[in-house]
Formats: sequence, C-alpha cells, structure tokens
Amino acid sequence: MADVKIIVAGASGRMGRALVREIAQGHGVVLGGALEAEGHPDLGMDAGSLAGLQPNGVKLTADPLPLLADAQAVIDFTRPLVSTMLADLAAQARIVHVIGTTGFSAADDKRIEAAARHAVIVKSGNMSLGVTLLAALVAQAAKSLPDYDIEILEMHHKLKVDAPSGTALLLGEAAAKGRGIALDKHWVKSRDGHTGAREDGSIGFATLRGGSVVGEHEVILAGIGERITLSHTAEDRSIFARGALTAARWGHGKKPGLYGMTDVLGL
Repeated sequence: MADVKIIVAGASGRMGRALVREIAQGHGVVLGGALEAEGHPDLGMDAGSLAGLQPNGVKLTADPLPLLADAQAVIDFTRPLVSTMLADLAAQARIVHVIGTTGFSAADDKRIEAAARHAVIVKSGNMSLGVTLLAALVAQAAKSLPDYDIEILEMHHKLKVDAPSGTALLLGEAAAKGRGIALDKHWVKSRDGHTGAREDGSIGFATLRGGSVVGEHEVILAGIGERITLSHTAEDRSIFARGALTAARWGHGKKPGLYGMTDVLGL
C-alpha cells in the first residue's frame, strides 16, 4: 500500500512540529505539505528545519488549495476558525481531515458535521490512544456506578486558552453517555461562594493552569466510603501526533462521515 500523503496545518506550532517529526519516521505516511497562516513570520521556511530535523524541502505556505489537491489527509491542531475552513476544503477535495483542535462553538460543530457528508473527518478533543481507552473505561464506570458522584480534574500549561480542556469535556461526554444523560444538562463548570450541596447526578469540572504541563486528567468517582480515580498523564506531545497519524491512516479509504478516536480503535 502506498504511503498516505499528509498535510500538516499549523506546521510551525508545537503540535505541527511534533507531527513533522513523527511523519519523518515513516510508518506508512509522508509529508505532503506544511501550512501556516497568511503573514506568519515562518512562511517560506523549511518544515524539517523548523522541527529540528534535516531540511526536507517542504516549505511553509499559506495556500492550502494546491496541497490538498495532491494529498490524502490533512491534520489540524490549530484554531476553530482555521479548522472549519479546512473542513470545507477537505470536503471539496474528498480527503481525510483529522481535527485535534478544541474550543468549538455549536455553530462550528454543525459546519464540521456538514463537511463530513463529503469528507472523512476524525475529530477528537484528545488524539492520544491512551485517553481514548480511558474514555471507554469512564463510560463503563459511570454506567456501573450510577450513584457515585463524578468530578473531572484537568491541568495544562499556562498558555492554554480554553477551559475546561477538550479532553476533560471528552471524558465528561463519556461519563454522560455511560449514564444515558446529556452532559450540557448536568455539568458544573465552576463553583464559587456559597454553592449549597452538590446536586445528585451532576458532573463537575475543575481546571488548573500553570507552567509547562502537557496534560493531566483525573476522573474521580466518589461513593460513600470509597473513591475510584481513573487518570491519564501526557508526558510528551508526540503521543497526540502519533494518535493523529493513526487516525489519518485509518481514515484513508473509509466512507465520508464524522468519526472519533473510539472508531479508530474499534471501541
């Protein structure tokens, strides 16, 4: 089988550079192009050099159209505005779009769903294979322990702009799914002052920010006299890059649709 040619969006960012490094390892993928925003100071630079590798001849460009026309997939850890635009273009090109971006609005999600009628879109708040498995365990635990209180604690580096994190929301969705409820009807995203007793059936979120933490998540199921904690620690961004590449390879040749990492792992 031929290598899957992949475009990396946001190629000069932390995740973009991690993707370029992982693609350089081979494993059935090849770098087909590197995208950055119009006016970005790194435009025209070599993607390999920016990622700390030997030059690979792939220059950063702001024009996605010629790249997408000759690729099988685009991987995108950018911003909602960029991700929705790329989803539209992936639909036109009939290619795979792997979205690791978080912080989407309801309108953004509808636009991505529309694009998935013509493109294979794999979208997840966390591309880690370990987090995907954790979410499956959380769903099972929430179902098996219906009377236990659920709290989700997350910590990330101080530059992260959205809260709760996409991963925390993904885990919250897993817990809600396990209990057959809608997360947005039962979540508690903040507590301050005299809040009163905890409401039964709610799913709480707590957010910490600081330093250079890549990502830490805990799902606590608290019962009477006992507490269960399911957790995941991201030690390096390469885990997200590897997961995204796994999703791109998996999606190549699939029917158009909106998928998640649980589909990729067959969970």
